[in-house]
Amino acid sequence: MSAALRRIAFIGLGNMGWPMAARLQQAGFEVAVSDAVPGRADDFAARIGGVAAADVAAAAGGADVIITMVPTSAHVVGIIDAIRSRLRPGQIVIDMSSGAPAATQKIAAELEPLGITVLDAPVSGGVSRAITGELAIMSGGDPAALDRVDPLLRAMGNTIHRIGPVGSGQAMKALNNLVSAGGFLIAVEALVIGQQFGLDPAVMTDVLNASTGMNNTTQKKLKQFVLSRKFDSGFGLDLMVKDLSIALEVGRDNAVPTPFAALCREMWASAAATLGKGEDHTAIARLSEKLAGVTLGDKT
Repeated sequence: MSAALRRIAFIGLGNMGWPMAARLQQAGFEVAVSDAVPGRADDFAARIGGVAAADVAAAAGGADVIITMVPTSAHVVGIIDAIRSRLRPGQIVIDMSSGAPAATQKIAAELEPLGITVLDAPVSGGVSRAITGELAIMSGGDPAALDRVDPLLRAMGNTIHRIGPVGSGQAMKALNNLVSAGGFLIAVEALVIGQQFGLDPAVMTDVLNASTGMNNTTQKKLKQFVLSRKFDSGFGLDLMVKDLSIALEVGRDNAVPTPFAALCREMWASAAATLGKGEDHTAIARLSEKLAGVTLGDKT
């Protein structure tokens, strides 16, 4: 581990941020944490270790690397505004949020004259893999800077992909979630069709996982969160809609027709509006069930 990059400011201790920051602390980095929820940083320091910073500026001031793990690019912009006066040449900012590439590129262009390097490195794998340090990380930015932060990224993930210039990782993450979202919708719809025909959705899931219909949803979501009726994967429905909107924005910015992606995003947005705030993304299954007038797994 390079001594020059030992001091990490980690901003954002949500469902994903907490275990990611914990992995860094456990790997021997000097971690200062900050979160918008009062008391959460103090709780982290008491339970995991590290330092609870008084605010984001205090966390960033003594750091070699500043990591943001927050819901949207708007939150990142607010953080950058709050810490700008404490930034110094040579620091590296890594936005690990699932943000908008254009917004991240704008931040990078603004900070470059100050001697600050901005990278993006969103993640995939969910809370369970954040806890074990087995996230897939999609990174974008200057290759030399990515070389320098590689040890800390590897404390959080076991698959590090270098996608391209800054913003590329976030574009890839949005497109990954587009594929995941489409797979979820069609898998649930298939189970609804099958159940109405008389098939057992649990058996259907087993068959899909042994056949060409297998995908992340069939492997890790149908039984675990839908058929169990738990709907608690840890990734919010509103965040999925946000990521799908980013994917469509990337398509529009590059003049790519996106008819299926647009329909997919519309269905997820409709579910968010119908089900209300605070729902897990797996709860979208309830929309398909409502449309068909059935409940998956219900044998009555």
